[in-house]
Amino acid sequence: MLFAVLMPFFGSGESYEIAGFTLYREGILAGTAIVAKGTLGVLGAITLSSTSTAREILRGLEKLKLPALMVNIASFMLRYINVVTDEMERMRIARASRGFEARGIKDWRILASVVATLFLRSYERGERVHLAMLSRGFTGILPRTPDTPPSRNQYFQVLALPLLALMISLFERVAL
Repeated sequence: MLFAVLMPFFGSGESYEIAGFTLYREGILAGTAIVAKGTLGVLGAITLSSTSTAREILRGLEKLKLPALMVNIASFMLRYINVVTDEMERMRIARASRGFEARGIKDWRILASVVATLFLRSYERGERVHLAMLSRGFTGILPRTPDTPPSRNQYFQVLALPLLALMISLFERVAL
């Protein structure tokens, strides 16, 4: 956003004098476009995350033909992030019960060893989970739930953001 705010001060061509500052038309348009695209991207991400479950998002990525390996990695990441954060919390409580309190750069060595230990524990747990999955017949493809057709309301929700982007784009062209 800071870059977009500074863009009107740089450029060439038609310029405007406002309060002693020279603002360039190209910079104003480019900065406005960056802010609009960034805002629409954030709004889209918020809308997607608030209206869809993680499982639905992963299914959508599958339907968009994202490689199955990447979908599996994202699925396991979402599934096991709580396990890793719980392990991290147990390690923090253990350090606190021994009287450890990070106070400065001299404690970085201890914190680095904590991170290494967390990594090793997570890696070993992942190995155990993988072996357990293989022993239960995992073939590399996660089980699926049956597809349900989208409702009319979902179609309107999906079209709302692109229509807003189209209206902003048309407004920008009219303003030229």
